[in-house]
Amino acid sequence: MLEVAEAKLARPDEDGHKVLRVFIHEADVEQRDMLQTAGYIHTEERDRTMSRCDIPDSEVDVADGFELRSLGEVNDLGKVNRVMWCGFNHPGEPPEDIIPFRKKMQSSPNFRFDLTLVALAPNGDYASYCGMWYDAVNRFGYVEPVATDPDYRRMGLGKAVVTESTKRCGRLGAKVIYVGSGQPFYRSMGFEPLYEHHCWTKSMESATCV
Repeated sequence: MLEVAEAKLARPDEDGHKVLRVFIHEADVEQRDMLQTAGYIHTEERDRTMSRCDIPDSEVDVADGFELRSLGEVNDLGKVNRVMWCGFNHPGEPPEDIIPFRKKMQSSPNFRFDLTLVALAPNGDYASYCGMWYDAVNRFGYVEPVATDPDYRRMGLGKAVVTESTKRCGRLGAKVIYVGSGQPFYRSMGFEPLYEHHCWTKSMESATCV
């Protein structure tokens, strides 16, 4: 599987170097040793925290003039592209050539239009976005991704879309919600760290496949 990943999934990083990154549980010694033998290096700054939260029973507060709407109700791919692009602090205007990627993500068998929410601004902008994935068999939700346009930050909109998405999962039967982050933003909503996913990186430009 690692051989296939190295051949098919390696991509240029921020510096243009072709790399493959593999994330493993912090306690998985067997995979750690395998990756080390294959020439991977632990990239600590890219480690990810897995956190959990019970379904909240608090009310959802939304700033005056804003509405929480699902993509089942409003789904403008151009506006989705903008809030995702700006929300992750990419410079300049969002390129239109990645809109097909946004559409492809929505074609996933597990994508839920009813659980993916936006905070709709009075002028029609998508101010904040929360993707939510629901596993009905194991009864949990997974938050991914969350983005708020810098023009609308510090208004509680990110917290509002995440909280409402979480509550909707609860109404479907979810008992717990997970997110791959340990940021203070999630801690403030009751998410607690569980464990770390360690990132192991290999440069494919100066290495051969295992």
